[in-house]
Amino acid sequence: MDHGFTTAAYVVAAVLFILSLGGLSGQESAKRAVWYGIAGMALAVAATLVGPGAGNWGASVVMIAVGGAIGWVVAQRVQMTEMPQLVAAMHSLVGLAAVFIGFNTHIELTALAGLTEDARAALTGFADVIAHKSPVELSILRVETFLGVFIGAVTFTGSVIAFGKLAGKVDGKAKKLPGGHLLNAGAAVLSLVLLVVYLQTGSTAALLVMTLAAFFIGYHLIMGIGGADMPVVVSMLNSYSGWAAAAIGFSLSNDLLIVVGALVGSSGAILSYIMCKAMNRSFISVILGGFGGTTGPAMEVTGEQIAIDAEGVAAALNDADSIIIIPGYGMAVAQAQQSVSELTRKLRAKGKNVRFAIHPVAGRLPGHMNVLLAEAKVPYDIVLEMDEINEDFPDTDVVIVIGSNDIVNPAAQEDPNSPIAGMPVLECWKAKQVFVSKRGQGTGYSGIENPLFYKENTRMFYGDAKKSLDSLLPMID
Repeated sequence: MDHGFTTAAYVVAAVLFILSLGGLSGQESAKRAVWYGIAGMALAVAATLVGPGAGNWGASVVMIAVGGAIGWVVAQRVQMTEMPQLVAAMHSLVGLAAVFIGFNTHIELTALAGLTEDARAALTGFADVIAHKSPVELSILRVETFLGVFIGAVTFTGSVIAFGKLAGKVDGKAKKLPGGHLLNAGAAVLSLVLLVVYLQTGSTAALLVMTLAAFFIGYHLIMGIGGADMPVVVSMLNSYSGWAAAAIGFSLSNDLLIVVGALVGSSGAILSYIMCKAMNRSFISVILGGFGGTTGPAMEVTGEQIAIDAEGVAAALNDADSIIIIPGYGMAVAQAQQSVSELTRKLRAKGKNVRFAIHPVAGRLPGHMNVLLAEAKVPYDIVLEMDEINEDFPDTDVVIVIGSNDIVNPAAQEDPNSPIAGMPVLECWKAKQVFVSKRGQGTGYSGIENPLFYKENTRMFYGDAKKSLDSLLPMID
C-alpha cells in the first residue's frame, strides 16, 4: 500500500496517543482516554501490516491472535492488587523486544556486508532500507542499534527484579554486591568502550558482551533500591521502556515508534521526577539506584500500640463531623475498596464531611489508590491529593488509615536517620483521633517502624481491612 497512507495513519495514531495521555491526567476523562489509546494502537498495527515492506501476514496475524488471547486471559485474571507487578512484567517484555529487534538489525547489517550490488537490488523490506544507506547513515544505525539493545537490556532485567520485589518473590530490602556503584560504573564504562569497538568493527562479540553488561546493570540497579521506593522504580522503568522503543524506532525508521517511545519515555521521566519530589529524593540518586537504606541508627520508638474494637471506632465515627480516610496498599490487598465506598456513602448520608487523602506514592504504583477508589464509585471530588488536604488534619475529628505505613509516618519529619527522612507525609497524627486498620503489629512491606502507631491519639483497629470495615457498617446509625 502507498507509503503516504501509512504516514497519515501514523500521524492520526500519534494524535490519539497524545489525547490518551492527556485524558489520563484526570479521573473523569480517563475512561475516554483509554479508548483513544486502544483506537490509536489498533490503527498503528493495521497501518504497519498493510504498509510498504510489510510481509509474512500469516505469521503476523497468528502472533497478534496469540498475543491478544494471552493479554485477554491475563487481564481477566489479574487483580487490582497485582497491577504493579503486571506493569513491571510488561516493561520487561518491551525491553526484551528492543533487545531482539536490535540483534535482528545487527544480523541484517552483517548479512548485507558481503552482498553484491545485484543481490542488493533484489532486496525488499527492512533489508532494502539498510542496503540504500550511506556509510555515515550505517554508522548512525549502529549507534541506534547499540543504544536500543543497551536500554532494552537494562529495562528487561530491572523490570524482572522489580516484578520479583513487588510480588514478594525477591527480598524487598536494598541490596548491593561488594563494590556498589563502582560495579555499575564499570559496566557502563565497558559498554561505552564496546560502543566504539562496535562502530569500528561491527563485532557481534562486542554487542553480546555489552548486552550482558547491560543485563547486570539493570539487575544491580533495582536490587539496590528498597521496597519503600518501588512506586518510583515502576515509573522509572516505564521511562526506560519508552526510550528503548524510541531507539529501536530510529533503527527501523518507524516514525510512530519514535513518537510513542518519546511520549512514554518523557512522561515516565516527568512522573518519576514528581514522585521523587514527593518523597524528597534526588532524581539522580533514583537513576543510580542508591536509595532506600538507612544512614544511621533509627530513633527509638516508645510507648505501646493500643487496640480498639469495632464498637469503639463506630462510636467515634457517629460522633464525628469531619472524617478523612487514608487508603494504602493494605486496602488493595484486602480488596476493601467496596467496603470503604459503602462506609463513605453511609457517613455522607448522615451529613458528615468525608474526604480521602492520597499521597503521590500510596500503594505500589503511581495512582494505584485513585484507580481503586474510582473502581468502587467513590466520588472524584472528595478524593484529594496530599498538598490539598494536609493543612486540614488539625481541624479533623477522625482519621482512618487503611493499610498505610510510610506515607503517614512521623519519622519522616522527626528522625534524620530514617530511610524516609525528609519525605513529605500526610500529617494525620494532628487530627483529634486516628484509627489505623492493620493486620498486625508488623512493620509492613518497607520494614520501617512507624511512631504513629504509638501516639496517644492513635488506636489500632487490628484485622483484615475488609472484614473490619464490614463490621463497622451496621453500627453507623
